[in-house]
Amino acid sequence: AGLGPDYRLPGLPHRTGHGCGMSIHEMPYLVRGDRTVLQPGMCCSNEPMIVVPGRFGVRLEDHFHITDDGAAWFTPPSPAIDQPFAE
Repeated sequence: AGLGPDYRLPGLPHRTGHGCGMSIHEMPYLVRGDRTVLQPGMCCSNEPMIVVPGRFGVRLEDHFHITDDGAAWFTPPSPAIDQPFAE
């Protein structure tokens, strides 16, 4: 759709997410090419974003942690841009 490729504008100027800890923005960085294996106890952000400069932009941000059974949300992500809060 002409958005991108990679992290170029218009489109997707932001990585998908990152690790969260004492320094807030930490490894791993959730981007193509990062080979870090997510392990139980790790916490990460999930920040999908799309931007068309001068027209609009939106970024959602949610956080999850890794359990022995996979990823689990701290809070449910928004179901849609016009429904910012999950029930």
